[in-house]
Amino acid sequence: MTIGNVIKKYRKNKGMTQEEMAVRLGVTAPAVNKWEKGNSLPDVSLLAPIARLLGITTDELLSFRDELTDEEINQYLSKLQKDLESQDFHTVFLSVKEKIEEYPNCEKLIWQAAVILDARRMAIKLADRDPYDPAIFKWYERCLLSEDEQIRNQAADSLFHAFLRKNDYEKAAHYLEYFSLENPERKRKEALVNSKTGKRMEAYRAYEELIYTGYQHLQMVLNDLRILYMEDDNPEMAKKLVKVSSSAASAFEMGKYSEVCWGLEVAAWEKDVAWTAQLMQELLDSVDSIGDFTKSKLYQHMRRKSIDPDFAAGFKQELLKFLEDDTFHYMQGNEAWEKLKSGVS
Repeated sequence: MTIGNVIKKYRKNKGMTQEEMAVRLGVTAPAVNKWEKGNSLPDVSLLAPIARLLGITTDELLSFRDELTDEEINQYLSKLQKDLESQDFHTVFLSVKEKIEEYPNCEKLIWQAAVILDARRMAIKLADRDPYDPAIFKWYERCLLSEDEQIRNQAADSLFHAFLRKNDYEKAAHYLEYFSLENPERKRKEALVNSKTGKRMEAYRAYEELIYTGYQHLQMVLNDLRILYMEDDNPEMAKKLVKVSSSAASAFEMGKYSEVCWGLEVAAWEKDVAWTAQLMQELLDSVDSIGDFTKSKLYQHMRRKSIDPDFAAGFKQELLKFLEDDTFHYMQGNEAWEKLKSGVS
């Protein structure tokens, strides 16, 4: 916000005309008019008198206050939501524009106000939305320069969807550059663009890869959470998470082995003889299903490699060796366990 805009805003708030202000400061009315239009600047010696006359600090006069506190931003956004319910969109838009001019470096304010206005004009199906694009898109573009990753990502996301709605897929794809290569949202959005631009196979493959990697990440989280409950001696939740992991493996069509394997550590932790024997038997019986996800239509477009039969055989031998591990000392002498050790099912 320029010094001229500040003077104009607070002069009007005081109910003063340019002539009245000029008289109080000992200058001419055309001089005040030039300040407000940005054609000239007040003399340095007048800064303090102008600030006192307007009831503000010299910092505010010079627009040094570029930030608002989180509390102030939240209060303003709450008021903005209410104003949008009670006033016409254009009036509220102009008030937001003025606020952003007052705090041009307050990224959080710019980002969230832009999102609220953008969402509102779509929610009420504003008949003539396009004239607001330049300002709203400019605010988003400003936020793309933020050092805050969340603000950058949200601004890029808003611009991506805005141009997607306009069927400008090239422009939409441009904003994906603001997402890191590791961010799954980038890949999902790339798949969305591919699906709209005739690259159907690439889209299918990307979506399926996201499902697969999402499943892997989910199981890691469930496993970590289960371990945490075990450390806090909570067998009920540990067992519940085993069931959730098993259900996830089934839902994502990962094969019988993946459905069974999650309970063995909990069974050993509880020294549950019957459950341990049952799980180990099921694991040995389902080794050949380790690569079953490659047969699932859920992943039919992924580049997949079939599991080598020799791998399954070798893995089964490793499981049999595991039967001798000290972890399962409580199983020694159990008839079912001894049969498994001897390779008798």
